[in-house]
Order: sequence, then structure tokens, then C-alpha cells
Amino acid sequence: MPDAIFIIVAVVVILVSNVVTMLIVKNVSVQKYKEEEETKIGNAEEKARNIIDEALKTAETKKREALLEAKEEALRNKNEIERESKERRAEIQRYEKRVLSKEEALDKKSEALEKKEARLNAKDADLDKQKKELAEIKNSHLQELEKISGLTTEEAKEYLLRSVEEDVKHETAVLVKELEKRAKEEADKKAKDYVVTAIQRCAADHVAETTISVVQLPNDEMKGRIIGREGRNIRTLETLTGVNLIIDDTPEAVVLSGFDGVRREIARIALEKLIVDGRIHPARIEEMVEKAQKEVESMIREEGEAATLEVGVHGIHPELIRLLGRMKFRTSYGQNALKHSIEVAHLSGLLAGEIGVDVRTAKRAGLLHDIGKSVDQEMEGTHVQIGADLCRKYKESGIVINAVEAHHGDVEPETLIACIVQAADTISAARPGARRETLETYTNRLKQLEDISNGFKGVEKSFAIQAGREVRVMVVPDKVNDDDMVLLARDISKQIEDELKYPGQIKVNVIRESRVTDYAK
Repeated sequence: MPDAIFIIVAVVVILVSNVVTMLIVKNVSVQKYKEEEETKIGNAEEKARNIIDEALKTAETKKREALLEAKEEALRNKNEIERESKERRAEIQRYEKRVLSKEEALDKKSEALEKKEARLNAKDADLDKQKKELAEIKNSHLQELEKISGLTTEEAKEYLLRSVEEDVKHETAVLVKELEKRAKEEADKKAKDYVVTAIQRCAADHVAETTISVVQLPNDEMKGRIIGREGRNIRTLETLTGVNLIIDDTPEAVVLSGFDGVRREIARIALEKLIVDGRIHPARIEEMVEKAQKEVESMIREEGEAATLEVGVHGIHPELIRLLGRMKFRTSYGQNALKHSIEVAHLSGLLAGEIGVDVRTAKRAGLLHDIGKSVDQEMEGTHVQIGADLCRKYKESGIVINAVEAHHGDVEPETLIACIVQAADTISAARPGARRETLETYTNRLKQLEDISNGFKGVEKSFAIQAGREVRVMVVPDKVNDDDMVLLARDISKQIEDELKYPGQIKVNVIRESRVTDYAK
């Protein structure tokens, strides 16, 4: 391209020069100008030829340089291609070697696998042969064992099943014993924490109340004055108070007997006032009894208010407070009813605090749970029914009413507070020194304990001991084994729980004894 440009430029320059020359020749008339123009044309032609020569030389030079560069580029490309082809050939050779080595290894492995398969086939055949031999040997051994033992296969199976059954029975008894022990330990630990904390924080008196009151006299002559002419004084006092006066040989004392504690207290106060006054006759007796009634009524209200203040329960209807005060003169198995209610209220509050329920409601329910005992001798029905009716009448809450109804299990507890009151009532009644039982109730419970224990199969005899807190059951060794003892003790305990009512708990102790006797002669 540069060579052609130079040529074109040279041609253009020559043409321009010719045109200029022709114009100059035509326009210049003077020879001088003509010569000058010719000289210029000659110079221009010479310059043009020089330019063309230089352009041709330059073009030739550029052409040679371009050819050299093209040859060098082609040579470089050729060398690069040759190098790459050599590397590819070397890599292909390496791959070929690896493939050949792998083929050789695979051939060797296939040969080894074929040999191993042949050996395994031979072993399978040997194993089949050995299995057949073992089956024959087993059958022969079974036949030999049947001959030696004298048992058939079915009989041996039954024997094994019996053995397994005994083992399972033993393991079941051990497991039941272990689970019961663990559950009792955990339950006892928590229960003891709650109960011991509650009892330690609640100081209670031992039972001391009875159905009699003793009035001390200044001298024995006062007995005659109390009796009066033809017994009119004593009859008047007994009629007005409803209490029996026992005047016997006891020195300087008169005994007041009656199941109604309120009447007995009225009679005691009236008699003490008469003794102090010294004027004992029917009119004076009537006056003193009336004063004693007012005094006892005031005392009843004070005792009821004191009980609510001691427990910390407020907003109770005044009539319920009065009935609470009457419970001071009511006992159950020798336990004072008001003190028992206060104790149950404190225990209920402590247990409620430990568990996390409403302490005030628990105390209220505990204080009113036996409210029916204040009038149960004057109305028909149990103290539970009477107490629930009284609570409904004086607008107590449903929680308190349910706790009153359920504290002896007459209805199902609907709240946790009802269960707490049940537990607190049992604790208060069953603690040492809380109650005295009559001889008839005591002997009946002992007899029922022994009858329940004797009703089980394998029991030889049983003894209720520790005031009915424990029953010892003697079993026949041939009929009851060690594993059966665990289940027997559990069954007896369940039946006692279902059929008997008792405070606290009863320990069931099952004893199995084997004796061998021989004589040296």
C-alpha cells in the first residue's frame, strides 16, 4: 500500500507540473518566461523522478520487511505447533501406559476372583454336607436325651416353659419391689419434707378433753346444800342445764357429766357462781344459769373470733364465727374440735404455701371443714352434709364448699385445695396424742385387719400388732415362695386401703419360715 501511494503522488505531481507548464507556455509570451518555465519544468520533472525513485525504493524496502515478518511469524507458529504436538504425543503415550497397566491388574484380579469363587463353591458344598451331618447328629442326640431323661420333646418344652415362667415371675417380683421401693423413697422424701415442715411449724396440744367436768368445793358440807331439801336444788340445776350432777364420796368435788360441752360449761359456771354466792335455791339457780348462758354465749363468740384471728382468716359470716366458737366444747375421739380445726387450717396453709396455691383459701377451707360438728348433735345428717349446707347458706365459695364435702371422701375433690384439706385433716387426726379411740372401735379394727390377711391363699395366720399400725402375716412355705411374698404383701395392702378407714398408715409384714426338725438318738 505505501508503494502505490507514492506512485500515485508522483503521477499526480507530474500531471500538475505538465498542466502548469502548459498554462505557463500559453500565457507567457516572452521567451524569458518560457525558458524559466522550462527550467522549472525540468527541475520539477527531476524532482518528480527523484520522488518516484525514493517512493519505489521505500515501497520495495517495506515489501521486503513485510515478507520477513510474515516468514518469522510463520516459523514461530510452526515451532509452537510442533511443540504442542510433541507434548500431546507424550501425554497420550503416558495414558496408553496407564491403561495397559490397569488392564493387566484387572486381568490378575479377575483370575484371583475366579479362583476364590471356585474355593467358595467348594466350601458351600462342604457346609451343606456338614449341615446334613449336624442334623443327623442332633436327631440322634435328641433321641438319646429322650431315652436318658425319659421325657419327650413336648414334655421338655413344657418343662422349659415352666422354668421360664418361674424366672419371669421372679424377675417381675424383683422389679415390682424395686419400683415400689424407688417410688416410695421419692414420694416419701417429698411428702416428709412437706408434712414435717408443716407439723414443725404447727404446735398442737395433746388430747385432754373428756365428757365430764369437775367442780371443786370448799368443803363437803356444800354437797348437801347443792342437793337441797329433798333434792330440789340438784333437780333444778339438772333440768335447767341438761347435765347430770354426780355427788359421791369424792372429797370436796362434784362431777358434771354430759356429752354436750356447751351445757356442761354452763352448768360448771353456774355451779361455781352459786358456790361463791352461797345462796343456793331454785330461784337463785335459775338466775345463775341464765347469767352462765350469757357468759358462755359471749365466750363462744370470743373463741370464734380468736380462732379466725389466730388463723388469719377474715370476712367470715358472724353466725359461722359463733358456730366455730361452739366447737370449743365439742370433741371427737377426745380431740377438741376447735383446736383440731385451727390445726388443720394452719397445716393447710403451710402445705398450700409449699405447693404454691392460694394460702388464704386453704386456711379458710381448713378452718371450716368440720363446722358441721358444732350442730350435728342437734340436726339430722352427718357433719359433712351439715357443714356443706351451712357454708352454702352463708355464701362461702365453691372451693370451700367442695373442700368441706370432700374432706372425708364423700365426694370427689374438685380442686387441689380440697386434697390439701384432706391431707391436713389426716395429719391432725393421726399425729401421736391427737385422739383416743374407744375399745370397741380399736378391737374391731384389729379383727378386720386379721380377717383381711387371713382371706388370702397361702396365709397360715396373721397378727395385728402395734395398736393396729402393723399386721404380721405368716405364710405356708410350701404354698408361697419368696417371689409370691412381694405380690402378696402388695395385694393385702391394697385391700386394707380399699376396705378400712384408719389414721396414718399400716405396715404389712409377710413372713415365710421353713423349719427342719430332727432328733439325735
